[in-house]
Amino acid sequence: MSQEVLQVESLDLEARGVARHDGKVVFIEGALGSERVTANIFRRKPSYEIARVQVIVRESSQRVKPRCEHFGVCGGCVMQHLEPAAQVASKQRVLEDNLAHIGKVQPEQMLPPLHGPSWGYRYRARLSVRWVAKKGTVLVGFHERKSSFVADIKTCHVLPPHVAALLVPLRGLIMALSAPDRFAQIEVCVGDAVTALVLRHLDPLSDDEIATLRAFAAQHNIQWWLQSKGPDTVHALEPEDENKLSYRLPEFGLQMPYRPTDFTQVNHQINRVLVSRALSLLGVQRSDRVADMFCGLGNFTLPLATQCHTVLGVEGSAALTERAQQAAVQAGISNAQFQTLNLFEVDQDWLQGLGQIDRMLIDPPREGAFALVQALAAIPLHERPVRIVYVSCNPATLARDAAVLVEEAGYRLRSAGVINMFPHTSHIESIAVFER
Repeated sequence: MSQEVLQVESLDLEARGVARHDGKVVFIEGALGSERVTANIFRRKPSYEIARVQVIVRESSQRVKPRCEHFGVCGGCVMQHLEPAAQVASKQRVLEDNLAHIGKVQPEQMLPPLHGPSWGYRYRARLSVRWVAKKGTVLVGFHERKSSFVADIKTCHVLPPHVAALLVPLRGLIMALSAPDRFAQIEVCVGDAVTALVLRHLDPLSDDEIATLRAFAAQHNIQWWLQSKGPDTVHALEPEDENKLSYRLPEFGLQMPYRPTDFTQVNHQINRVLVSRALSLLGVQRSDRVADMFCGLGNFTLPLATQCHTVLGVEGSAALTERAQQAAVQAGISNAQFQTLNLFEVDQDWLQGLGQIDRMLIDPPREGAFALVQALAAIPLHERPVRIVYVSCNPATLARDAAVLVEEAGYRLRSAGVINMFPHTSHIESIAVFER
């Protein structure tokens, strides 16, 4: 391990400082852009090196004291030492760089970033449960940074306060059960009215253990869901809790029911703003036929239904499209239809078979929507949607797909911007507008 004095140029996707040394790129854990640091290089590769900050010789004006005492050990956050507005600016630069270098495209306009609360925003989380025999205790929390060990955390500022307050009591709960080493994780899911905890247990629960869970639920005002094997085994401990989890989209008069295993956005406050902005950017007209690709539970589909003639939601999971259809019925929405289909395998024929789509919203997982944008490029120009809004959780696949839409499908990249869905993490959510 060697020690070097390095000038940091920027931040990478993992919020590490980027410097250069002897013709190589050096990624420096704990360093910020514009800082001069002394760092220990602990890993050498042919084209890059990885180092860890030892001394900050010249500190960035954007460096702040992390709020969390566990920062640096817990892997839940990597950017608490960077001022929140600077975090967003850094993510915006990553988005621009990906569009330019991967997609070879440039937006005509950069959208102002979407901001929300910096703390207490994480309404979904997966907490690991680990029995530590050497310490004779149970740990409940996130993994340590780049480690399989569970961090010994007693509080968390990105979780809602009432959930963070459960971290220590949950340790005691697991310790009180008969085999504390037979519990793997607790999934946290906070709705508007209830908080659900999904307990992954490896052995059947006894009547006494069920009674202990019920007492904990009553004391802390939560509902338990149990998972013995895969996601399809998840069920509410109390049958009457099965349909109580939901989030609101008040601007559209919608209540969105879901189950703890369903995908929903981590940050409910930002999600409301995101839905509003996406629909505004899409510019939906009352006469439009709209498609919502990768629609999930209908997070965008049902709001779209309130503004257009008809909307088609397409999603690969039958369970999600069934629940989306049920939510539409409950909301009195009759102009939304749903189709279950693997969108990673679609082609030109399928797309043309849908008939004329005036506008399209695309919200894919990290893998992006390559097959879909290729299908769009293959159909005649006049059959392509006049405008596409693409919501992305991976700037690299967004940039790749943008290249197809611009170079092959004849779209202009009108605008793009970041959504700060996950403050203090390196996760980048973004939105882009393409116009025919």
